[in-house]
Amino acid sequence: MQRWLKHLLRAPNVLYTCGIGGVFGHRFMQLTHTGRRTGKKYRVVVEVVKYSPITGEAIVMSGFGRQSGWFRNVTADTPTWVNFGHGPVLADHRVLDADEGAQALRDYERRMRLARPLIRSVLGRLAGFPYRDTEATRRRLVQVLPLIAFTPHR
Repeated sequence: MQRWLKHLLRAPNVLYTCGIGGVFGHRFMQLTHTGRRTGKKYRVVVEVVKYSPITGEAIVMSGFGRQSGWFRNVTADTPTWVNFGHGPVLADHRVLDADEGAQALRDYERRMRLARPLIRSVLGRLAGFPYRDTEATRRRLVQVLPLIAFTPHR
C-alpha cells in the first residue's frame, strides 16, 4: 500500500484520540486490537456494516481480507476494544458464516442505495473479481472479505 494512502486511512484515528470520534455516530468505530506476537496495542477505524442498538453488536468487514493485520490479531483471541467516540469498551467477537455475512452485506447495500454502484466496484476490486448483485457472488465475497461482529464483553 502506498504511504500516502496509509496516512489517509489512519487520519480518523486522530478524531478518536482527540475525543471527537462520536461525530461518526455508529457509522464508523475505532477498533483497538492487541498484536498477537508483540502484545502492542494498535488502532484502526473501520466502517460499520450493521449496528444493533439493542445488543450493541457492530458488524464490520475486513476490506483487506483474512490477511489484514487487525483481523489476524482479533481472531487470535487477543484483547479487543471498540470505541464509538465515548471511550473504548472491551469486546467479544465472532466471524460471521457465509449465510449471515451475505445477509448483512445485502442489508448494507439496501441501506446504501445511492452509493451501491461505487460500493460494488470497490468491493469487487478488493476481492479480486467482479462483484454483482447475485447471491453467489455475495457469498463468495464474504468468504474473501470476511465480516466480523463485535459485542460489548459481558
